[in-house]
Amino acid sequence: MTKLSDPLKAFINAAHARPNTTPAPRQIASVYERIAKDAGGKGVGVPAWLTASTAVTMTMNSPRSMLELYGLATASAHNKGDEKATGVWTAELMREVGLKCIGLNGVPRTINTLGEFHSGLPESIQTELSKRQPRRGLSQQHIDSTLARGNGLWDSIYRPFSSKLTAKLAQSHPDLPVFIIEGEYGALFSDPAFTGPSPPPNVGRVLMSIVAVACLRAQTGVGPQVVSHIFGLRKAYEDGSAEAEEEVEGGKWLAGNDGSLWLLEQVDRIVEAIGEGKGSTFAPGLGAPKAKL
Repeated sequence: MTKLSDPLKAFINAAHARPNTTPAPRQIASVYERIAKDAGGKGVGVPAWLTASTAVTMTMNSPRSMLELYGLATASAHNKGDEKATGVWTAELMREVGLKCIGLNGVPRTINTLGEFHSGLPESIQTELSKRQPRRGLSQQHIDSTLARGNGLWDSIYRPFSSKLTAKLAQSHPDLPVFIIEGEYGALFSDPAFTGPSPPPNVGRVLMSIVAVACLRAQTGVGPQVVSHIFGLRKAYEDGSAEAEEEVEGGKWLAGNDGSLWLLEQVDRIVEAIGEGKGSTFAPGLGAPKAKL
């Protein structure tokens, strides 16, 4: 295979293309700390605010900020005597959120950000994480349950318009709703059963809606989808699906007007900090003057 020419390599890595992950700004730890403090005052527990903050940070492509967030979350849990929120539990939750971000932000950001995040964790935490076995492998005996989970989550979020939305998506491309419902809502967004010891934390019905709202708000340009998932968060409490899983502290408040507004404000706060006032990192650099070869 022929090598890439030096001019081509230089242009791939040109500054205006922003080819690398986003550095952590100096003040990011204090931003997360203010969010955690504000969340506590409003009755929003660690799983909810940590899930939202992780989703935004993944969207902003900033693994070093993820590590700052991890450090704050574990220190906060230790200071409060929260035995559940150990270093392993926190890392497990954050990387589970990162995995689900694939369906909202795409594969590359999850690969790069989770890779650097894992490398930056203490070795003892890395060792514990490496013991986990995959739980989303498809096999003949899992197909039916995966499809049922996908359709169930889809209906819960989009009812009473789920069938109408499916038909509308199929007009765009017949495989579009198939991939979304089966591949994303079934295989990724919903949580398969875990039969081994020490199950990882689930990003269940309520937290998944929080992930979606946070990622989509941070992306910009997808307002209708933000609205849909804010309604989806509310429907988790209306249809009883929130009651079928472990309670998310503060989740019901986040599903209301004041809580949803607060959630969006925290997303904007993180985007402002990591983006250094330039907004989302999805493609703003391409508007800058092109580097000369």
